[in-house]
Order: sequence, then structure tokens, then C-alpha cells
Amino acid sequence: MGSTAEEEEPEGRNLAVVGALSAVLGEISAMQECRGPFRRAYYDLARRMKLLSPFFDELKDSTEEELIRENESRALCELLDALVAAKDLLRSVNEGSKLYQVLQGDKYAKNFQEVTEQIERALSRLSYDKFDIPEEVQEQIELVHVQFRRAKEKMDLPDSQLLRDFSLVRSGDFCDQAVLQRLSEKLQLRTINDLTKEAAALNEMVISCGGDPDDCLEEMSTLLKKLKDSGIIENPVQENLENKRSLVKHRSPVIPDDFRCPISLELMKDPVIVSTGQTYERACIQKWLDAGHKTCPKTQQNLSHTALTPNFVLKSLIAQWCEANGLEPPRRNGNGRDKKSVNHSDCDRAGISALLEKLLSTNQEVQRAAAGELRLLAKRNADNRVCIAEAGAIPLLVELLQSPDPRTQEHAVTALLNLSINESNKSSIVAAQAIPKIVEVLKNGSMEARENAAATLFSLSVIDANKITIGAAGAIPALIDLLCQGSPRGKKDAATAIFNLSIYQGNKVRAVKAGIVIHLLRLLTDPSGGMLDEALAIMAILASHHEGRLAIAEATPIPILVEVMRIGTPRNRENSAAVLYSLCAGDVQQVKIAREVGAEEALKELLETGTDRAKRKAGSLLELIHRGT
Repeated sequence: MGSTAEEEEPEGRNLAVVGALSAVLGEISAMQECRGPFRRAYYDLARRMKLLSPFFDELKDSTEEELIRENESRALCELLDALVAAKDLLRSVNEGSKLYQVLQGDKYAKNFQEVTEQIERALSRLSYDKFDIPEEVQEQIELVHVQFRRAKEKMDLPDSQLLRDFSLVRSGDFCDQAVLQRLSEKLQLRTINDLTKEAAALNEMVISCGGDPDDCLEEMSTLLKKLKDSGIIENPVQENLENKRSLVKHRSPVIPDDFRCPISLELMKDPVIVSTGQTYERACIQKWLDAGHKTCPKTQQNLSHTALTPNFVLKSLIAQWCEANGLEPPRRNGNGRDKKSVNHSDCDRAGISALLEKLLSTNQEVQRAAAGELRLLAKRNADNRVCIAEAGAIPLLVELLQSPDPRTQEHAVTALLNLSINESNKSSIVAAQAIPKIVEVLKNGSMEARENAAATLFSLSVIDANKITIGAAGAIPALIDLLCQGSPRGKKDAATAIFNLSIYQGNKVRAVKAGIVIHLLRLLTDPSGGMLDEALAIMAILASHHEGRLAIAEATPIPILVEVMRIGTPRNRENSAAVLYSLCAGDVQQVKIAREVGAEEALKELLETGTDRAKRKAGSLLELIHRGT
């Protein structure tokens, strides 16, 4: 019996890999038309990848799985990794900021070259004659391989005229209409909606980076404003405005996430920027500050000051989006009726009840479709989240977390994530015994389901009592696995959840016992992985606990911490100093190590140029070092 299982396992793995390869190409085919400076590189890479589709179709349809030998199986896995990397790059280019892509043209060009090399290398390790495929398919794959081999030798940069125009517009107050017109055309930022998407992409980039990427956000916002104010941007919605206002009576548009306040999740009327670079609705963040909080609600960073800066560009884009969708622009002093006019019409109680009946169906496809619709409805607005919960959907969605169908499971956990935005729904989800089932999805679900399970646990952990329940359910080790193995987005979700859960002392111990410290150190030594901010923030909170300090000290991170204090971002320098202070306070051996690796010089510089908290930590550390001399 055991030998049979061992013989069957590679076949199942091969089928899964071939299925995943086809799925990646399916995702690429479903992507929208690409716009922006790397349009040609995008289409060239996507076209070559799609030409691999017949090969995967033949493998998937083959009934002779035993013909895929071990070497070919490893090569297919390597090819899958390469195609996933390429898909992620294509998505980032398609959905990301066009202005940032021009600004970082060399970096994006290098990324295209690297994924092309990765795919070519994987293809070179495949022996096509070892597969049971027709000759014409084999010939086509060999031809595609040749195309990738040629493509890896060249680097596709944005065209020189675009770079010259971009450089001119960046310089001072230069606003030549002809140059702005060319820039608008080449970046395909022609309409108000285009500018809205660009502003949303910039905001998403700030959120994903945990701050201002490459310290260029202000410059890009200025460039965006120049385009908006130039008079060349089209607004094609005016003539159809009345039709759209009529249409909105039947279905409200989905509010872009970047137009919602991270606290209230409602459309912002008066967006303001805090010192961390995050944007909030003025009334919401002011209430937070008035309650005595000194941190950024979204990032948990300490606020260097509490001044609120109006986000005029975003406010203008929100107003334009409302106009384009037939809505009344939000007013700072608006009454409750304004808010109701945006959201009320989309709460279809009869439709929601019908979807709940479908959740109880024995037909898996009907269940999956209903869960998917509830997921979208719960994302759309606050009224829907209340209606769906009141209709009794939460217990049914919790049961679907155990569905054998991966897609249904993804829809269920994501619907719960969207519902959990409502504070009272958080309690209902926990009361439905969802936490153990969400943790199970986090451990064994698809990557999308695991990512959204992590985000759901973070959302639920906002209530302090839930931090204890989530930690006791075994979430911490599973979150650490996602932190190590997940996609870039999954790692971010896992890190945010771990950070929030670790506010509770018992979860600090769980994280340390699960071996998180060694993984955090690996993330610190791999700045290209994009997780430096999160790793330092988690390490700083763990270092406040005795067991955390011991585990961190055993990992000998001081040389890395000192290096980050020298060259890191303000936030990372601050967290590095905080960790170093926790290690050195009361431990002369750690003080000695810090002195030997040159911490004193870095601390003196931090004392001059760091944030207020960093300066305090630097001063205290210098005292410890001088006392131990």
C-alpha cells in the first residue's frame, strides 16, 4: 500500500504542475489591455508565453503521465516558477503607476530581461522529445525557445522621446503644452478616468511599500497635477452624465479602494495626509488623534507630528470620479442623505436572500457562483455588508471554508474578509466559530485563499480579545509559513497580521517558539525581497519581550541593525535603534558587540538626523556604550 502511494505521488504532482502552468497562461490572457511606457515589452513577453499554451494543453490531455520523467518534472516546476514571476511582472506593469515606470525605467527594463532569461533557462532544460506531444507542437515550442533566447540579449527601455519629454516636465515649472500632450499620449493618461487610475496606482504603491517609494511620491504627484491642470485631459463623461445618474439608481459603482478612508472604509470627503504618508478622512483621523493615539492606524508607525496636510490631488480625483459615475461629489459638511444616495440603492435584500439559498445548494457550481457574488457585494459598500450579515450569511460562509472546492473556499474566506470591515460583523464572524476554520484555510488553502485568510485574521485581531483567540488557534506558525513562502502580497498580509497579533504578549512567545526570528533575520539580509520594513517592525515589537530579546540576541543581528541605521529609511533606522536598545539594555555583552561593529558612529548620525523616537533611542544607546567603555 505504501509503495503504491509513493508511485502515484509524482503523477499527481505532475498533473498539478501542468494544471498550474495552464492556469498562469489563462490569467495572462485575461489581463486587460496594457497601457504605458513598457507596453511593447509587455506584449512581447505575453505573446511569447501564450505560444507555450499548446504544449501545456497536450500535457494536460495526455493519459500517459508516467512518461514525464523526474528530470522533466523538475524542469516543468522550474518553468512554472519562471512563468509566475513573469505573470507578476506583467500585472505590476499593467496595474502600476505609469509615471513611476518611466522614473524607474532601468529597473523595469532589467526586470523584463531577468524574467525572459529565467524562462529561457527553464525551457533549455526541457527535452521535448521525452514528452508525448505531436511533432508540430514540439516544433512550435522549439521556435518559442529560440525567440526567448534572442529576447534575453536585449533590454527594452521606454522610447527616447518619452524619456526626454519626461525629463523636461520634471524640471522646475516647465509646462510646454506640446510636451505635455506627447507625454499624455505616450503614457495613455488622456482622460480624467486615466488620471484617477494613475493616482490610485500611486497610492497602492505607497501602501504596499509601507511609505514613499524611492522618495519620489511628491514629484510624481506634482507631475500628475501638471497633466490635470494642463487643459489637455479629456472628460468624455459630460454628455452622458444624466444617463449615468439614472443608471446609478439601479446599481452603485464600486468605490475604488484608494478613495476609501482606511478607518471608516467610506468614500473620503476631506482626505488629509499624516506624517507617515498615509491618507485618511479628516474627521476619522482627528477622532483617532483626539483619543490620545500617537500612531498611524494603518502602519502602526509612530507619528513624528500630528499636523494634517490636505491631499488636494486625491480630493480632486475623487470629485472627478464621482462626476464620471453620475454621483454627487462628497462634501465635507454634507448630511446623511448624501451618503445614503451613494450606497442605499445597491442593497438588494431579495437578491441577497436568493444567494443565501444557493449557498445551501448541493450543486458545487451553484455554491461557488453564489459565494463569488456575495464576495463582490460585500466589497462594494457598507450597506451591503450590513444587509448580508443581517440576512444570515456569515454562518453559511463559515461552513464553506471547509468546502472541497478550492475556488468556493477562496470566495468564502474573501467574503468574510470584506464583511469583517464592519465592526459588528467581526463579533458575528468570531461567534460563528470561524477562527479555527480560517486558520485551517491559512494552512492548507490555495495561495489566494491563504493570503485572504491572513488578511481576515488581521481584520478580526483589531478587537483585542480576538488576538488571544487567534493565537490560541494556531495561526502564528501558519502566518510564519506564509511570511516565508507566500507571494509578495501574501508576505505583506502575513507580516501585518503577525505584527498586530504580537501586540498581545502571549503571541510574542508563540511567534518566538515557532522560530520567527531566524526568518526575520533572513528578510533583513535580503533587501531585494521588499520585506525589510515589515521584518524590522515585527522584530522591534518582539524585542520588547524577554524571550524575544533572548532569541534575537542568539541570531546575532547587531551588525545588520547597525548597517540599517547607517543607510536605511527613517522608519527602518528608528526600528533598528529600538531593537538594538532592547538588546543592549542590561546586557554588557551586546553593548560590547555593538561597540565593536561601529555602532557609535551610526548612533551619532542618528542623533542628528533621525526621527524623534530614533534620536531618543540613539541618545540612550550612546550612554550605554560610553558607560561600558
